[in-house]
Order: sequence, then C-alpha cells, then structure tokens
Amino acid sequence: MTERGTFIINGIERAVVNQLVRSPGVFFTATPDNVTGKTLYMAEIRPVHGSWLEFTTTRHETIMVKIDRRRKFLSTTFLRALGMSSNEAIKERFVQTEADKTQFIENTLLKDDTATSDDAVIEIFKKMHPGEPVVLDKVRENFLGTFFNNRRYDLGVVGRYKINKKLQNIEGFTPPSIETKILTTEDIIGTLSFLIKLAQGQEGIDDIDNLANRRVRCVGELVATTAFRIGALRLERSVKERMSLIQADQPISIGGLINARPIMASINEFFRTSQLSTILDQTNPLSEIDNLNRLTVMGTGGISRERAAFSIRDINASQYSRICPIRSPEGPNIGLVTYLALFAKVNKYGFLEAPYRKVVQEKRGKEKLAKATNEIVYLSADDERNHYITHAGMLDQNGKIIDERVPARFKGEFIETDRENIEYVDVVPRQVVGSAASLIPFVSHDEANRALMGTHMQCQAVPLLKPESPIVGTGMENSISQMMGRVIYAPYDGIIEYADSDKVTIKGRGSKEEITYYINSFKRTSNATSYSQKTVVKTGQRVKKGDILVDGPSSQNGELALGQNLLIAYMSFDGLGYEDGIVISDRLVKEDTLSSIHIEKHEAAVVETKLGPEETTRDIPNVSEEDLANLDEDGIVVVGSEVEPGDILVGKIAPKGETELSAEERLLRAIFGEQAREVRDTSLRIPHGERGTVISVQILDRKKGDELEPGCLRKIIVEVAQLRHVVIGDKLAGRHGNKGVISKILPEVDMPHLADGTPVDIIISPISVLARMNLGQLLEAHLGWAAKELGQKIAIPAFEEVNEQKIVDELKKAGLPVTGKAVLYDGRTGEPYENPAVVGIEYIMKLIHMVEDKTHARSTGPYSLVTQQPLGGKAQMGGQRLGEMEVWALEAHRARYTLQEMLTIKSDDVVGRAKAFEAIVKGTDIPTPKVPESFKVLIKELNALGLNVVPMGATVSDHPIDEPIATTEEAKKAAAEEAVEEEAKELKEELGGEDTLGKGEESSAQGMDVAEAEGESKANE
Repeated sequence: MTERGTFIINGIERAVVNQLVRSPGVFFTATPDNVTGKTLYMAEIRPVHGSWLEFTTTRHETIMVKIDRRRKFLSTTFLRALGMSSNEAIKERFVQTEADKTQFIENTLLKDDTATSDDAVIEIFKKMHPGEPVVLDKVRENFLGTFFNNRRYDLGVVGRYKINKKLQNIEGFTPPSIETKILTTEDIIGTLSFLIKLAQGQEGIDDIDNLANRRVRCVGELVATTAFRIGALRLERSVKERMSLIQADQPISIGGLINARPIMASINEFFRTSQLSTILDQTNPLSEIDNLNRLTVMGTGGISRERAAFSIRDINASQYSRICPIRSPEGPNIGLVTYLALFAKVNKYGFLEAPYRKVVQEKRGKEKLAKATNEIVYLSADDERNHYITHAGMLDQNGKIIDERVPARFKGEFIETDRENIEYVDVVPRQVVGSAASLIPFVSHDEANRALMGTHMQCQAVPLLKPESPIVGTGMENSISQMMGRVIYAPYDGIIEYADSDKVTIKGRGSKEEITYYINSFKRTSNATSYSQKTVVKTGQRVKKGDILVDGPSSQNGELALGQNLLIAYMSFDGLGYEDGIVISDRLVKEDTLSSIHIEKHEAAVVETKLGPEETTRDIPNVSEEDLANLDEDGIVVVGSEVEPGDILVGKIAPKGETELSAEERLLRAIFGEQAREVRDTSLRIPHGERGTVISVQILDRKKGDELEPGCLRKIIVEVAQLRHVVIGDKLAGRHGNKGVISKILPEVDMPHLADGTPVDIIISPISVLARMNLGQLLEAHLGWAAKELGQKIAIPAFEEVNEQKIVDELKKAGLPVTGKAVLYDGRTGEPYENPAVVGIEYIMKLIHMVEDKTHARSTGPYSLVTQQPLGGKAQMGGQRLGEMEVWALEAHRARYTLQEMLTIKSDDVVGRAKAFEAIVKGTDIPTPKVPESFKVLIKELNALGLNVVPMGATVSDHPIDEPIATTEEAKKAAAEEAVEEEAKELKEELGGEDTLGKGEESSAQGMDVAEAEGESKANE
C-alpha cells in the first residue's frame, strides 16, 4: 500500500472504490394495500450477517412476521417463542403503545392458536421448513440460533448503534450495550411498539436513500468482510480436514495444521477481480484524487446497474456537503457512481459527516444578533435533521447574520425562518461541491450538465510539456496540488546543498540533518501519460519551511496546471466552427504550448516451448541489416533509438518443428553446425500507428532471481516515449464543458488580430455558447483578459459571487473595452471585420482523446476464421464495418457495383479477393465476384437445422448483374432456355458435331427451342 492510499498489485497501481450501502439496523416503510387502499406499514431488521426479520401490518389490523422473506406467521407467535407464553404477559408490554387507538396486539392474539412457547416454536418451524420432521429440542435450538447466536447472526456495531438510536424514544425500551451484536427481546418489542406508533401517525417513515440510512464501506472493511472473511472460512475448513486425518498418537504441530494460502489467495482474488478494485486513473494528478474520492452503490453486496431505481440515482437533500451534486458519469452509471464533497469525512460508523460553524445568539440592546463562531462541528445526516442550518452566503464580514429572515434547512426541507432559530452555518460556500467541480470558476453561472462535463474533462486533460496555472482560478489549485503529494516542499528552513534534475538535497540551518529527495522524470502512468517532476531551486539557495523545492506533473509553482491560458475570440471563421470545430494558431505547435509526452510500454517474454527455449538474438532469419541497426549483440533495442511502426524492439527466435533432413541439409548442418537449423521469427515489433524514442529497457531474468510467471525464462520491458504536438482532430476543452475538435491549424500571420497586432490563439464559434447556456466561460474570458493586462491572478471560489460591475471596473483599469469586445482584423487581408467580437483569456486543456490514437487504415490484414471477414478494431489491424444500415444507404443511391464489391471481394469472398488482387497486380480486369463465405456459413447453419438448401436460379444469363429477373414468369422462361442449352450440349456430345449455339457466345436468353435444335442437328447429319 502506498502513502496515497493506493495498492500496487503485480506492478499495477490500483485503487479500491468506496462502497455506499444500506446500513444495518431497523427501517420503517409504508406501502398502500392493493385491495382496500389502506396504508400498510413494515419494519425490517437488517443484520450484517444473518436472517432478515420483517414485521408487517395487515388490512385486518394484525401484525405478521416473515423470516428471510419466507411464509408469514403472527407476531404474537413469535413473541411466545421468545418466552412470553401468556396473553397477559404480551399485552402488558404494549399497554403504553396501544393507548386505546388501535388494537393490533389484541387482534393478533385473537387469531393466534398457539398456547405455549413450545407450540409457537413448532408452528414457526413448520412455516419455515414445511414437511420436515419436528424434534422439539432441535427446533428450539434452530430458532434461537437464527437470531441469538453470534456465529449465525451479527448486527455489527453499526446495526446496534442504529437500532438503539431509532428506538431510544420508545417508552419502556432499554437500549442494550453497543457491544451486543445479536438481537434481544427488547429490540423486537421496541420495533413492534414503533410500528404501532407509526400506524397511529405518531412517527414518520424512513427514506432509504437518505444518507442517514446509507453508510460507506472503505477499503479496510471491504477487504475484511469480503476477502479476509472468505479466506478465514476456507482456512477453518482446511484445518478441520487436516485434524480429522491426524492419528491419535501422532504429534500435532501448528505449522502443519495451518496454511495461510487460502487467506492470501482470497485477498489476492479481491484485488485482482473485485468490481470495486479499479486500476488507478492516472491521466493526470486530479483524476487520481477523484478516483480515490469515488463512491459507488454497485459491487458485492450492493445494487446492480439494471435494478437501480431512479430514487437511488436522484440527488437527496441529505447529500448536501457530503456528496458532490455535479460530478457523476454520463452513461448508465449516472447517480450510482458519485464523488465525495470537498470537506466531507467518514465517521467511525461509516456515515458521511459535513462540517458546520456553530452559531451563538448575542444581545445588543434590544436587538438579538446571531453570530457564527470559529467552532467547527461535524454532523451526520441523522444529527443534522433536527437543527436549523443556513448557508455561508448569509454572513457579513464579521461573521454575523444580517437578514431578519433567512433561508434554512430543517428536517430535510428548505424553509425560511427567523435568524434567532439558526444553530449552524456552512463553513464555506464551496463545501457543497467536490474537488473537480471546485476548480471551475463561475460554476454557479454554468448549466449543470455542462459543469458535469467540465469536471470529467479536467480529469481527462493530459499533463503538458509546459504547464501553466490558470489566470482565473478558484483558489483551490494550491490545495489540490498539495493533496496529490507530488509537489515537494521544504520540511524546514535551510540551504540547498545540491540540486539537479535527479535529486535535491536540503540541509537544515545549524543542524546536521540532511534530506535528499529523488526526482522522477518520464515516469509512465497506467494511461500512458508522462509524470515528470521539475527542480525549482538552485544549489546554495536559502529556503524557508514550506517553500517549493520540486514541482510535480501538471503543476506550476505548486498550483494545479492542467492547461494553458490562451487568447480566445468568439467569432465565425470560414465555417470552420461548425459542430464545435476549433481553429487554432500554429504558434501553439511551434512553441509546444499544447504539446505532451506519451510513453508506451512493450513487453517481450522469452518462454520455454515444446521444441526448446526461445532465444534473444540479432541473428533473425529474412531480416535486412538495416532493420537490425538499433539492436545490440543480444538483439535488444538500444536506449535512445528512434523507432517507427514495424521496427524490431527485441529480436527473438523460437525453434521450429523439424522434419527428416535431406542429404544436402545434413551436409549444411555438418559444415555450419547449429546455425543452419530451422527457426521461427517471434520478435517484438512496434505496432502500427506508434513511433517514438526508446527511453528505457528493463531485463528481468529468472536466473538473477526475478519472479516471473511459470514457463517464462526472461522478460524484456521496453518503454517508448513520443512527443505529440497538437494536430487537427485533437480534442480541446475549457473548464465549463466547452469541448471541441481542432478543425484547422492556421499560420500565426493568417489568424485574426487585435488593433495592436496581437494574433488570437484560438477561435470558437459563438453559437456554441448560446444553446448551452454557459455564461461562466464568457465571464472567465472577460476577467481573464483584464487580469492578464494587469499582470495579476484572480481566484473566484465556487458560489462566491463577483459583481458584474467589478468585472467592468477591472476591464476599465486595464484600459480594455468595457463590453469585452474588440475589433478584429483579418490576418489574410488586413481588413477589419464588420462587427466587434468577444475577446478574452480562457483556460484551455488538451484531452487524452487524441487523433493519433484513433487514426487507422487497412489494405489487407487478418481475417476471421469462421466468416473469413476482416477483423474489427485498430488493435486487430481490422477493417471498417459495413453494417446493415450502410447497405441500405448504398442501396438507396443505387450504387450496385460498389455494394457488390463491399460485400464480396473486399470482405469474405475468399476466391474472389485473391483473383481481384492478382488482376490488380497484372493490370487486367477484375473478374466477377463469387459467393461470399458468410453465405456458405449460413447454408451450413441451415443444414444443421435439418434444412436442405439448394441454390436455384439461372447460372448463365446475359442480364447485367444489377438487373435481376423481375418476375416468376421470366424466371421460368430463363430456366427453360437454360434447359434447352443443356440439351443442345448433350446432343452435340452424342453426335460429335459443331457447337449448337455457334461458339457459345450467345447466352441462354438468345437460345433456340428444342424443336429447332433437333431440326438443325438432323440437317447436319
């Protein structure tokens, strides 16, 4: 486990997602009766392990019980089984609760036929296990073991805490101690009493989606309950088996009995295969933090995506300041995967808590004032319900609540109340949102769906070669950069003893204490991005505690820097802004403004084959010396080599199955020795579409003690780095969900420019703002422009408003037009544009969806074994799929020949495609296509169903292929004509005469009938 809370399993960094599940305890719900329409109430006691217990009211005002959702029986029978044998004893416990309003217990007793505790236990057993033989002692033991045995039933600390808290106000209920993990009679009587009060309208039902009834299972608990518990049970079984095999006189050793393998295997299995164990998203450092803050309701013991109702996906009032309302996936997991809010924390019971400032009432003369103190209290959703809480925007500079009436939250509702009632106030307005959403300036002016996209896209931004922190930020950039743990700060005042790109050594003043920090350069992440740290101090420099020594990836001076501040113009430009197209200046390419480094890892395993071991070597059959130029004598690529697609990274050969040697081969073998033997080339080559510089080669060898998988002798790991400039087709985005694809890269001189000659960096269509209702991006552009001119940075924390007038004042101060618009000049003609356009500075990021990863072309390549069609996908060097709808499109355009070759020679007509290739090479006409392979597969499948499929129709016809025979009459006629031709041929063979149809050039459509043919043949005779 790392310091960041991630786990390294088999060399891969993984994060375990926190699971949000229903808390154990007692829950009360209501459903309408289908027949009478009456509201029926239900109480459910859920343990961590063990049987579920349900109590339900009926339309006849009785209370029934179900164990594990099986057949129901009367609640009084259940109470009798617990030892309350007489009716009086049962009634006595509910005297206070019933209070003349309802007669639930009375009505249930009237229907109860059992008289003693034994009768009740037997009755329950018969309902639970119908048809099984009844033995009283066994039946009683089974009943008591279901709820009162620690091995079979466990409420857990949380379940006990929730039951005690829920039932604490019931008269006569004595809460058991928190250590009691099993059910008690008190719990059952308390639950029934609460249910009766609920039916009387004295209590309220529970909202199962409220965070008071949902808890977080963190990684420790998940490993303990799923992995470790299963492993321990397997271990117990194996120990018992071993003990049963030991002879009585045999000495017993603990080591011989206990084998830790089952526990190790189940923990390993959890980290490798569990739905909650994910590979850490390392696109950039922010995506790592978000991965660790992720919550899900899915996984073992959770809800499946298909069964999740809308109520679970919805935002609940209790999620305020606990779960981010903005960030959630856009696909089928929306609302099921969520993220923690900024300051939320998990308490010892697993419930989410939010921080609030305590409010005290002060008297000033006759006036009562409410003032927020600096005392911070963390409240769970349960505790918060009974307090009046207002938001931080209601306070003045001195922390006092100004308004007489203030909006507040109370019992899950939003109300307006007097300020004297307020007990707590939010710590800061941004506590509502999560870490990614807190980085969006003016987020309150953005449309919620676009803000959601903005949070996703910040987590998809690639670390740039030259990161730049935003001019208009939110003030959270520093904190999030610190949370990432990759920026190194000075631990104390001191002097830098040594500093270079590999390490930094700091020495404390007047002390012998010295710390050396080693720097990671070009470290590959799981998403193939590059994490590099940069030294920002020099040897001999004096530093104070907290000063930055080393900057991390996507960080500038300790501030999060995911993108670049660019000069943006909102205007149309030759229609290139269509469908979110973006025009950029080639300055961004030349100056590497949006360039990034990507590192791919390639592995070659040297394995033992049936015919002998593989070898790494330069001596590869049928490979030119030019292709071997980058390899060392062992056949492994040299660090620093420039490699292209198809280049060899590791030269590797495997022995081939040898046949009987001929005399010549035996002679060659005798002269040249082993060199002449047959080998197969199994070298590791660069896949198509990848190129770059080899930056590291790692060799793992079994002989040197490295652990490798069975059958593997050596493993060579090669890392290839590639500098990627921004190109047409790359995806850029702002922080407000304003994404687009580069449609053109223009020379700097051709870009529109301001009056002083400054060319804009990026042009975005103004239409992209209107429909999306994203005012935040415009406000950022205006304020950014003013801040850039004034040479300052601005922080706009989430939900802390900036007056529009303030932006106008800043623009005035910077000497810019107060409208935020400027007259632009066409760089190609020098003419000014007709209308001024919005110009400003906006923060733009380059996303991981780069066109270079997606560009793909194929001429020939691998084919599927069964259908003989080309494979699909870039990884398989596949072709483009021509599906049903594409066929319709070609049919609609009457593109007959195009369609025919698409479905035959370009796809699965095996003979036809070979002939077509041959024809193209020889320069002759492409022959007519044959039957596609997939059609033959279909016929075989129909044969397998017992259907004899025989191809029918004219095989010889002068109809063009795109003019099929229209009617059945024509088909019959064509068949008759074909028969004539066949008969004529047979006659010719019999009589040995000339061709009946001349030279056979005429087709069946111009054939003659049988009579004519016969007449002609007789004449010949």
